[in-house]
Amino acid sequence: MTAATGERAEQRTDPAVLFAELPAANPSSFAQWRALAGRVVWTMATKGELIVAFVTPLVFTLGFYLPLRYVMKFQGIDYAQFVMPVIVLQTMAFTMMSNAQLSAFEALTGLSTRLQTMPIGTLVPLTARISAGLIRSVVSLTGALLFGHMIGFRFEAGLGQAVLFCAFSLAVGTVLAIGADGLGSVTKSPESLSQALTLPTIIFGMLSCGFVPESSFPEWIRPFARNQPISQFSFAMRDMAADGVTWQVLWVPLVWLGGLAIVFIPFAVWASVRRS
Repeated sequence: MTAATGERAEQRTDPAVLFAELPAANPSSFAQWRALAGRVVWTMATKGELIVAFVTPLVFTLGFYLPLRYVMKFQGIDYAQFVMPVIVLQTMAFTMMSNAQLSAFEALTGLSTRLQTMPIGTLVPLTARISAGLIRSVVSLTGALLFGHMIGFRFEAGLGQAVLFCAFSLAVGTVLAIGADGLGSVTKSPESLSQALTLPTIIFGMLSCGFVPESSFPEWIRPFARNQPISQFSFAMRDMAADGVTWQVLWVPLVWLGGLAIVFIPFAVWASVRRS
């Protein structure tokens, strides 16, 4: 790496240079958010992170659909329709981990602390990271739906339910990303944080009714598998893609999502504004 290249790389992470790019005359919080979010999105685009976000659902689709499709076919289950909701949820978990690593990196390098000393809106850095994560989620969701269509997944309940499916997926991804962002700001260790988030993601994913029906689990663990949030999200999303979700099915996932938001949002705000 040449000296000039190293200097440009340092400037890209220097908050003084970053803030200098904002409108000089009393920059608004919106202008600050746009600059910070734009830099994160630009970094994701130039480093290939958006390409990875698009391709990752393909890995999940092949890894989950191919091994079990014939087994489920013998049980009379259209596995493409059955498994796609949890594949989408796994892609949202990928976004959650990316947000956690980004916030941990900014805290570790001191960028978050330096931004707090500048005339920048208190919640601007947090909302910028979450907004960039939302764009990553949209890219991942697009890839998941495209690859799902290739294996036979269809929105049979119409356009309105398809829009609800996408909106609900992004809402889940955003709430998880907010909680992970707060955790990253506190731990300041991208490597250990990635390992810590991978384990619960695997546990809740595998012990859910998203991959196999509830009857496939031993009786002693069925209550957990049926009532945990990933299963409840999968039930609602499966209905959205099939005959249309009813309030009797939807209210439980909404309670889970609202409960997570009530916990994660204050935690992320506290972690973002606190001074080390």
